[in-house]
Order: sequence, then C-alpha cells, then structure tokens
Amino acid sequence: MPISEPTAVFSIRDDRDMEIKQAVLQVYRALEEKGYNPINQLVGYILSEDPTYITTYKNARAIIRRIDRDDLLQALVRDYVKG
Repeated sequence: MPISEPTAVFSIRDDRDMEIKQAVLQVYRALEEKGYNPINQLVGYILSEDPTYITTYKNARAIIRRIDRDDLLQALVRDYVKG
C-alpha cells in the first residue's frame, strides 16, 4: 500500500498579499528616505487615491499605482487581523 503525501495547498491570495506587502515596504522606505512620514502619506494615498501623496523617488509612485486600492486595503486588513 503506497504512502500518500499530504496535499499541497496553493493560494493565489497569499502570493498576491506578499507582492503587495513587498511593494508597500518599498514605498514606505522610499518615503522615509525622502523625509516624509510614510504612514501619513500612505493613508492620504489610500483615502484619496491621489498619487501625489507618494514620492517618485525610487519609482515609489509607479510601484504603488500598480496595486488596486481595494486589493491594497484587503491585504492590509488581512495582515492586521492575522497579527
């Protein structure tokens, strides 16, 4: 009788959340390096979807704009709740 291997679970959501997290961290660091308060700037961007809250330094504005705002909010809430 063959020994069965456990089924591997593949989650696109987990992969996408990790991509979003990496993007937000890149943007956060770029904002910090330029002397901005990253939390305030990111919140301003999320609330207004106005890209001018994000610096163009290190391509941060282009990076954050690749993420749909709804996906960004969902990933942030999921990460916060997981804790």
